[in-house]
Formats: sequence, structure tokens, C-alpha cells
Amino acid sequence: MDLAVRKMTLQGLGVSQLGAVHENLPPARLVEASVRRREGMLAENGALVCRTGKRTGRSPRDRFIVENGFTREPVDWGAVNKPFPAERFERLLAKASAYLENLEEVYVVDAYAGADPRYRLNVQVVCEYAWQALFTRQLFRRPAREELDAFEPDWTVISLPGLLTDPEEDGTESETFVGIDFERRVVLICGTRYAGEIKKSIFSVLNFVLPTEHGVFPMHCSANVGPGGDVALFFGLSGTGKTTLSSDPERYLIGDDEHGWSDEGIFNFEGGCYAKCIDLSREKEPQIYDAIRFGAVLENVVVDRITRRVDYSDASLTENTRAAYPLEYIEGAVGSGRAGHPAAVLFLTADAFGVLPPISVLSPEQAAYYFLSGYTAKLAGTEADMETDVEATFSACFGAPFLPLPPTTYASMLSEKLREHGSRCYLINTGWSGGPYGVGERVDIAATRQMVRAVIAGNVDESKTYTDPFFGLEIPLEVPGVPSGILNPRETWADKAAYDEQAARLADLFRENFKRFESGVPEEVRRAGPNV
Repeated sequence: MDLAVRKMTLQGLGVSQLGAVHENLPPARLVEASVRRREGMLAENGALVCRTGKRTGRSPRDRFIVENGFTREPVDWGAVNKPFPAERFERLLAKASAYLENLEEVYVVDAYAGADPRYRLNVQVVCEYAWQALFTRQLFRRPAREELDAFEPDWTVISLPGLLTDPEEDGTESETFVGIDFERRVVLICGTRYAGEIKKSIFSVLNFVLPTEHGVFPMHCSANVGPGGDVALFFGLSGTGKTTLSSDPERYLIGDDEHGWSDEGIFNFEGGCYAKCIDLSREKEPQIYDAIRFGAVLENVVVDRITRRVDYSDASLTENTRAAYPLEYIEGAVGSGRAGHPAAVLFLTADAFGVLPPISVLSPEQAAYYFLSGYTAKLAGTEADMETDVEATFSACFGAPFLPLPPTTYASMLSEKLREHGSRCYLINTGWSGGPYGVGERVDIAATRQMVRAVIAGNVDESKTYTDPFFGLEIPLEVPGVPSGILNPRETWADKAAYDEQAARLADLFRENFKRFESGVPEEVRRAGPNV
């Protein structure tokens, strides 16, 4: 798209005059611009290292959906999806337009969201920073050069970290604002340099558009496929091992975070990966480690300014250090971003209470229950003002912050897909065994990998199981290559009474959390949770 057309497109958002517009630059030129503008520096491994300042993660309290006739009825309004008046959003867009017109340089990236051409969105991202344009180019799917000539955006994302909003004047919660207008098809991001807001805003858009307009199931999960075409999905919150376990040198990565499930199978929304890299090492995660090179972006990773050596163990800026890189940096990644229907669906949880089994076989009803629960546990130090060392976290569908529709909508779609395609479902605990956090030990990653490979291969389905008395989960008595002594969580505890007390406590937390879904699910799903 030439500059004249580009300006006409932005004029629809109130932008009439622009400075220099740099559109669809290759990575090398975006890296050059970032260094020239002192937005970041090159590390020894070739990656561009940038800091996001005050905001080192998403700002969920500052995220809004514009309330209008298009969104009033379908959106699940509440603490996650907070309404923002349309007239106030118009005023913020005007302020953003004026800010854009005063910038000397603007970076624009045209990209696809969705590997399936039937459902993909054409997304135009307008960036104040060159490094955010590089992030966008590497994380979204990249049109071919000839496709750019006819590119017309379905959605526009405007990222202006330097524009701070005024709560008193603008009606925002702070100086940061992330607003999604489904009617105008615009995302406005102000007052934060955290690039993940760009990617996650379009994920939220897809979570609305795909179910309502196409009947496609959107998922917050990673996915890979074996040489024989056997697809596996990995759902899980941050810290549960979603990216680590899907990056398997014996299988081919489809994607590490966001996918859709259509009538033809799985397709990735993205063209890159956004991996946590705290304590990253080549020994534990060789594929991710080797993917961080020239063209990759490191966020808030500490680098020696003299030697430019990266210290992945340094969490002085944040625990949420991140690496963004294109999928093709992972050896054997599926370039098309598409594969067939999944044979296995895995829910990952890092249970810091230490009472969930390392592997359980789920019935379809249990799959719906534990999908809606979206459980993992937070540890002391991960968030301010935690009252205990361990706190249960329930995030519906393993992605509540990105779900505009009621969670039961997505759970119903999952249940339908599992029934239609006969996909097997499992709960994998990557957390603690032998006691809670601080007493027990984390389940060995090598054992977890063996369990994952066994369930994907179908080697667990013939194993005899027993029913856990607290959670009603079916626990295999044997898993090939895994010591049977770790499969029964109660037997790994020296103090059995302490286990019973802790298991009963977590079961109560599950039941209390699920009360909010009871009116929207069938009776058999309500009864699929922990026993009374």
C-alpha cells in the first residue's frame, strides 16, 4: 500500500497529517532504527534488547471494551471486560490522532492474524517505536511481498507508549489505556511500552469474532504435531510449562500460544513465539535458547553493557522476561501453521499445594469442568500483597483476561469438538509432589515429558486406573518410562493426614470457584468436579 493510501486509511481515524511513515520494513532496518533511536541495544547473541519501563507485563485493570450497540448484548461485562463509553473513546482517538501528527517518525506493519485464509484478519499496526514494529512483524503472520500491494486492513492497532492518559480528563483508570472498539475495529494502546498488549488485544478480538461470526473455537494453547500427523494441544496458564512442553525436538511446533479449531483442524493465529525466558538455558530448553538471535526481541532481559552478554537468571527488572521470535527460528516448526484435529488435549497446572496427581485421564464432563476452572497456583513473590505462600488461581478456559464472551460459550465449543473428533483429554500437574511448595519437590521435567509423550502416543489409555477420592480423577497405575511411585500423590507425602487436609482444602476452593458457572452448564458437568 503506497503512502497516499496509507494516509487515507489513517484519516478514517482522524489523522490528517503524518511525518515520515516507515511501512513494512525488514527486520534489519527495524533493528537499525531501534538502535539509532536508542530504543534498545544488540546483545552478544544478536537479539535486540529493550526495556519496557514501569509496565513489565499486561495492564488488565486498564483494559476496556467500548460499549455500543455492537457489544452491549454479547459481551460478558464485569471485572475482566470493563465497559468504556463510546463518546469518551472518540475523544481519546482524537487525542491519539493529534499525538501521531506530532511524531517525526511512525512505523507501520501490515500482518495477518490467523493461518487459515478463511478466518484470518488483516491487521494494520501503527507504532510509535521501531522495536514494537519489529515485535509485531515477528509475532504476527507475515504477508508475502506481492500480497502487501492489495492489503486492506480489517483492524487497526495504534500503539503510543508516550501518550499518557489523564484519568480525570479521559475517564481512564491510570495513565495507561488499552481500548478495543469492535464496531470501528480499532485498538488503541496508550501509556505502556509492554509489547504483549499488541498481541493480546488481537487475540481478544479473535476470541469474539471467530465464535460469533464463523463458529470457530479460539483457544489459548500451544500445539504441536508428530511425524504421523498426531496433533496435541497444551492449555495452561503462565508458569505451567505450556511453551516448554510443546517445544519438543521429537515433534513439530505449530505454535506456542494462540490457535483456532475449525472444521478442518487446528490453525495458529500467529507467526511467532513469545516465550518467558527467566532462567532459560540451552540444556533445558534448547529450541527456545537457539531461537534467540538476530531478529529476535528480548524484553526486560538484563545484558552487560560492555560485553553484551545476556543473563537470563537476572530478575532484577522483572520475573516476566520475554523473548519474541518468528516461528521459523524453531527447527522443524510447521510453516503453514495448520494441522489436523487433535488426538490429545492436555490441561497443564502447576499445583503448588502438591495434591493433584501428575497425570489424570479426564472424561468429557471432567474436561468441561477443569477447562472452566482453569486452575494453577501462584507462589509467594509473584504478586504483591499475597497473604500466604501459595494461592489458588482460577482463570476460566485458561485465558479469562482475553475472553469477551461468557466462558461457558468456549467450554461448550470445547465439549462439542471433543465429542465430534474423539479427542482424548488429560490433566497434567507440572507442580509439586511429596508436599506443598516449600516442602515437596517440583515434578521432574523429564518425567513430565515422558508422561506427555505417553498420552500423545495413546500408551496410557490401556492402563488400569483408580479414582482419586478427593477430586474424582482417574489416575493411571502405570505410565511407560515413569516411576509408578510418583503417580499417586498421597503416597508421595510422608504425612498422609497433612495430604488429606491440603487436598480437602483445594477441593473446597474448586467448588467455591465453580459456583459462578453452575447455572450455565449441564448437571453432569456440575457433578464432574471434586467430591464433597
